[in-house]
Amino acid sequence: MAAQIITKEDLDQFGIELLSELKNLLSRQNKATPKKWLKSYEVRKLLSISHGTLQNMRVNGILPYTKVGGIIFYDNDDIQRMLMENHSAKPRD
Repeated sequence: MAAQIITKEDLDQFGIELLSELKNLLSRQNKATPKKWLKSYEVRKLLSISHGTLQNMRVNGILPYTKVGGIIFYDNDDIQRMLMENHSAKPRD
């Protein structure tokens, strides 16, 4: 069995390739399975709305929510349903 010499550069390259592959796997996993429950800041970021707009959506019953302790959670399915119900088809050119 022949001995093989591994240099520091080989280990550095291996580390870079390993991190790159892990990032790819994690990004594919995050895209494939969206979170079921979102916090208020996540919903505001997703919909690009202000705190006040989100509060109005709660108060007016536009977007259902669940409160656990002092934290408000929104079901991702409810958000997608609301978006589809309010989607207006634009005529195409």
